[in-house]
Amino acid sequence: MKVFDSRRDYRWVAPSLLLPPLLLGACSPGVLDPAGPVAAGDRIVLLNALTIMLGIVVPTILATLVFAWWFRAGNSKATYRPSWAYSGRLELLVWSIPALVVIFLGGIAWIGSHDLDPSRPLASKVAPLRVDVVALDWKWLFIYPDQGIASINRVVAPVGTPIAFHITSATVMNSLFVPQLGGQIYAMAGMETKLHLQADRPGSYRGISAHYSGKGFPGMVFRVDAVSPQQFAGWVGQAKAAGPVLDRAGYLALLKESQNVPPSTYRAVLPGLFDAVVRDSGTVSAKSAKDGRQQ
Repeated sequence: MKVFDSRRDYRWVAPSLLLPPLLLGACSPGVLDPAGPVAAGDRIVLLNALTIMLGIVVPTILATLVFAWWFRAGNSKATYRPSWAYSGRLELLVWSIPALVVIFLGGIAWIGSHDLDPSRPLASKVAPLRVDVVALDWKWLFIYPDQGIASINRVVAPVGTPIAFHITSATVMNSLFVPQLGGQIYAMAGMETKLHLQADRPGSYRGISAHYSGKGFPGMVFRVDAVSPQQFAGWVGQAKAAGPVLDRAGYLALLKESQNVPPSTYRAVLPGLFDAVVRDSGTVSAKSAKDGRQQ
């Protein structure tokens, strides 16, 4: 028979109590820590929906506990009614509360889906920055058509400036998501989708692929760096001064599968590249890239 030794058996209690806070502390910031107007709107929708649902969940849990305590075997005051079958007041209560919950949640979803429509431009006195996005295996290509440059796995934008993303895919379906800036939109071959985001404070925000796309999916991440207008102009100047040109040969090289690709820039971009990717409907594959190199 095992003898309980408090000095020995309680030695893991303190570490186990500290484990949950440590795990939560290791979580990266997400939708509940917004850095832009879209993410702030998303958080409001989530919190409002949570409050409404708790309005029925909490009373239901409390009522269950109260009923169990009141109708316990030892309570002689509780009335036993084995032949009870129907109560109009109870039916009204049972159906009206869930109906109100559905109505409130539907109203929140309706208003939020229109106010936070990804394709709807953000109201701002500052002209938006256009960024064309191409999902590849397994990396993100960001093209700045007005600046004539491009980058891999990194977006740089001025703080307080709306970013107008035009998104497509040169391979399988994917999904672009920046949790702290809000919004999540699919990238599909042969289609162009739009997403408008904005960073209200300087910082580096994690972007991810929110749709499984193969073995390189875990490393398909990028950063959105929100900087001052002066820093953005300096970054554009540095990108134009160094790096290769994203021409047809460079793009065909990007089509090859690669994982955990570090950020890099292109000093020039083939005009109309994004439109050509959309028009090709994603038919250009690694095989066609190989054929192009052989020509």
